[in-house]
Amino acid sequence: MKLRPLGIGLVMLSLAACATGGLNRSPDGVFAPGVARGESADGLIVGHRLMAAGEYELALKAYNRAAAQQGLNVDTMSAIGSANLNLGRLGQAERWLRRAVEEDPTFPPAWNNLGVILMERGNVSEASEVFRRAFAADNGNSDEIRDNLRLALAKLENPINTDEQEYQNFNLIRRGAGDFVLMSEPL
Repeated sequence: MKLRPLGIGLVMLSLAACATGGLNRSPDGVFAPGVARGESADGLIVGHRLMAAGEYELALKAYNRAAAQQGLNVDTMSAIGSANLNLGRLGQAERWLRRAVEEDPTFPPAWNNLGVILMERGNVSEASEVFRRAFAADNGNSDEIRDNLRLALAKLENPINTDEQEYQNFNLIRRGAGDFVLMSEPL
């Protein structure tokens, strides 16, 4: 019987595996190889990218991982709240965003997204106050927050107006150490 070169290689590989205790085994132990070393990706960045792609459930998982790694801070709480908002889980989103604004009352995206939730729930007067706080925390730099405040005030003055309004939802994108960019997307 004539063996092909590939067959000889397989025979030699299987014999080598028997001699060393098996493939992928360390010669000094009986355990499987260890966990790969290296830094994992920042869960907030991964979550923001998933949110931009419309993958809100996956983004929520990434934000939860970020919270487990970094702890519950204003960034992670606001991100979790925003993901829940996009998933239509208004009660959960409101709880997370209220915790975020308690943690840092100067965080415009959390205030704005809380205002969006309140408008969705019909709490126009509280929403207009929340949008005012978002506008003040942002020093009036965001056209989207200004538009949301304007819409809330118009609805407060004329509650009979039943036109569907589109409010802006925000994501905070980290760009380097300590640098953040406020990104908006319509709900």
